Amino acid sequence: MEYPSKLLTGIVNEIAKLPGIGKRTALRLALYLLKQPVEQSENLSQAILNFRKEIKYCEVCNNISDEPVCDICSDTSRQHRLVCVVEDVRDVMAIESTGEYRGVYHVLGGLISPINGIGPFDLSIDKLLKRIENQHIDEVVLALSATVDGDTTNFYIYRKISELPVQPEITTIARGIGVGEELEYADEITLARSILNRIPFEKSIKQDK
Repeated sequence: MEYPSKLLTGIVNEIAKLPGIGKRTALRLALYLLKQPVEQSENLSQAILNFRKEIKYCEVCNNISDEPVCDICSDTSRQHRLVCVVEDVRDVMAIESTGEYRGVYHVLGGLISPINGIGPFDLSIDKLLKRIENQHIDEVVLALSATVDGDTTNFYIYRKISELPVQPEITTIARGIGVGEELEYADEITLARSILNRIPFEKSIKQDK
């Protein structure tokens, strides 16, 4: 589709680079912004710039934060010896929305995926292992998506933790989360029950077999 303006072409092309947005949706959003007061576009662009330039990653768990240490890691009422390992910040928000978990988190930043060229050293697994050794962690909950990549990453982390001189309990969320289902799309009740009914990871391996 040809556009009557190079400026319109430019903004449509940029918006269409966002995930899940095609050219038609991008055009609709661009024309919507055109009809709004200039201040709305200025506020939006400023919010995007502020977010991109000023957002931080928590020094402890890798969650996104406004400060060097996120609110969850700073909360003294949380159980800091209970660490839930998740793929990304969306999973933190999903679990927090259940209101059933009072431990802290460790965000890997992805999953091991040979097909996509992502290996263990591309994730924050080494940081997790050092955290376990230095912070006297009692339990590590592996809360990764029930996919091939999620299971691969779970097993890799389980094996690496098993090699440590310090041995926390290793659990995984119950399989109320369907096989092949990504954590962020699970409903809150199912996710809450999966967290509450977590099981030793070793048992989950035997069940899979």
